[in-house]
Amino acid sequence: MPKTRRLLREEITYSFAKEEEVFSKPLDNRDWIKAVVAHHLRVRSTDLCHVPDVAEWLRGSFNVCIPITIDNWKCKAQSGNRVLVRLPLPYRVSDDFHPGNGDEKIRCEAGTYAWLQENCPDVPIPQLYGFATSTGETYTHLENLPVLRRSLQYLRRWLLSCLNRPVPSRFVYSQPGMQIRSGNLQTGYLLMEYVEESTGQMLSNTWMKKHSDSRLRATLFRDLSRILLNVARIPLPRIGSFIIDKSGFLQLTNCPLSIEIQDLENERIPTGMLRNYTYSTTESYAMDILHAHNNRLIHQPNAIDNIGDYIYQVSASTGMQTVLPSFLSRELSRGPFAFTLTDLHQSNIFVDDDWHITSIVDLEWACSLPIEMIRSPTWLTNKACDEISEETDEYDQVRNEFMDIMKEEESRLCNMPSFACRESCNPSLSTIMKQSWESGTFWYSLALASPTGLFRIFYKQIQPRFIKYCTSHDGFQQIMPWYWSPKYVTIATAKLADNEKYDIMLKEAFEVELSDEPK
Repeated sequence: MPKTRRLLREEITYSFAKEEEVFSKPLDNRDWIKAVVAHHLRVRSTDLCHVPDVAEWLRGSFNVCIPITIDNWKCKAQSGNRVLVRLPLPYRVSDDFHPGNGDEKIRCEAGTYAWLQENCPDVPIPQLYGFATSTGETYTHLENLPVLRRSLQYLRRWLLSCLNRPVPSRFVYSQPGMQIRSGNLQTGYLLMEYVEESTGQMLSNTWMKKHSDSRLRATLFRDLSRILLNVARIPLPRIGSFIIDKSGFLQLTNCPLSIEIQDLENERIPTGMLRNYTYSTTESYAMDILHAHNNRLIHQPNAIDNIGDYIYQVSASTGMQTVLPSFLSRELSRGPFAFTLTDLHQSNIFVDDDWHITSIVDLEWACSLPIEMIRSPTWLTNKACDEISEETDEYDQVRNEFMDIMKEEESRLCNMPSFACRESCNPSLSTIMKQSWESGTFWYSLALASPTGLFRIFYKQIQPRFIKYCTSHDGFQQIMPWYWSPKYVTIATAKLADNEKYDIMLKEAFEVELSDEPK
């Protein structure tokens, strides 16, 4: 049992205490939350904003979302009178390990909303009304500014456009009121539309029960294809994430903040990717991701179980670096790159009863990536990414169904004058995705995106492509580890010691007597 601490009326665990801390701070700052909503939406009084009980709050892996009801408030852009205040969970963004992570996450998510709203209006996403960083920089959507200031901003945008100068995003710096500045929550936030039940429900609510329905599946695949095609059609010059800078301009200047990078830093593992890193080639990006995976092995105290596990992992890591040129196309190495929704799973997709997509949420990990790293969803057969097998054609059947629909939609959209296609649809996204599957790039890019699944994917999907004609490859794990690092032996000794220390700490946490261990 986990160790507990006795309070006046109850015993609590550490994890429960963490949850209590996360929720108690916003609860103690209800007035601040109401002031935030009133400021961005120009609600005349904070008394019209209502913060519900904690039971109605929405908690995700990285955020807590507080639904706020506003009396007598109507907005053309949404169906109800509720909005969400979205706060990053402090212990999930590792601000203490890498200061500024919370603000980076907020700026990148706001940048994604701004880019999609500006360039892909047909992609259904919630409205973003405003955001702020923990340092107090506060931005409000242009439409919600006072009339005079809004008019001046429109004039400014028009003049800049006429002069062929960069035009700022629709999020404008707005001086927060005293009630906001005096709040002690010390965190950034995003204020966005609440997706009401009348708009749709999470696909995950009905996926397991209805995914075998071919009609519903075809509708979902068609809408999903349109979204991927819309987002990927605009060529981008670099690999990275969009942010809104201090002047309100949309900039592709942040390192590509994907979920695996945040997960590693949350484990206090240095990734070596500075915030202002962007990449001009696919190879440089892939090598930095592999370096981050290597850092996980070096810095995570329980990264290995024993020496055999260590050899298994470093052999795969060395193999991934060796075979990289076989999977990443030189023709596409320098772009153009494509904006990619990297966290598009069933709980982030809202659908109606017919499985038409009504909203895409949680855009925090979207970034510009090599176009050959765009993949069909791995959850089509309800298996983890490292459980999909090519030995059976279960996944490939559904993937082919998805790709056939995407090809149809791509052909239809590319014949529409209003659809500005990337490179005139040549090569087409569906063609690149097909080639990626056939060449194995699908699996290679999936391994890069899976810190814990990389090794299994390598041995299951990547290595067999190179050894199918090799009758003797038993020496692979005897040779490859030596090329992983000149400090291979030293690191092995340190990792075994780390694992022993971690095991002792784990036993102490669970109050296991060392003398009680099985002999």
